[in-house]
Amino acid sequence: MYMHTMTETFLQAKNKVELPKTLTADAKAMIGQCVAGRARYLARSATQLLERELEGTGLTFPQFSLMGWIAAAKDDSIGALAHRTGLDQSTLSRNLRVLETQGLVEIASVADDQRKRLVWLTEAGARKLEAAIPAWQRGQAALAEKIDPRALEQMIGDVWQLHKSRTAEVEAPDA
Repeated sequence: MYMHTMTETFLQAKNKVELPKTLTADAKAMIGQCVAGRARYLARSATQLLERELEGTGLTFPQFSLMGWIAAAKDDSIGALAHRTGLDQSTLSRNLRVLETQGLVEIASVADDQRKRLVWLTEAGARKLEAAIPAWQRGQAALAEKIDPRALEQMIGDVWQLHKSRTAEVEAPDA
């Protein structure tokens, strides 16, 4: 077993393709300068921190965030919610089903248009969201300790500008 693993590792190393120096340099530059890649890394890091803070609440950060979008919404339709959050309808529906199963949201079709579905927080959902807000605030404070507050405000503004340019009628919730 050990010899097989060693031989396999040696063969993999022997067959490794040596990348051209320009490709390696270009890849390093891409990793260091790619806005989308850096934003995804930042989002994952921030989400992990917020997940740790939300651990005792029974909500994941995506659930907490989605419930916040629902609570802040003027329009309760799933289509409008998908538009505001930037989620495609199938992803949003899948996430909402989990919340619905937990009794945190209710989903219903409009009487005169069965294709249009509405979503709102249940009483239990509103209580759970409200109870989780202090944990989220601790997470926000921890993020503010790690990221310069001015840079954080600039970044949030820039993200909203990008979001607005992508979805013209989206309004940022009042801060």
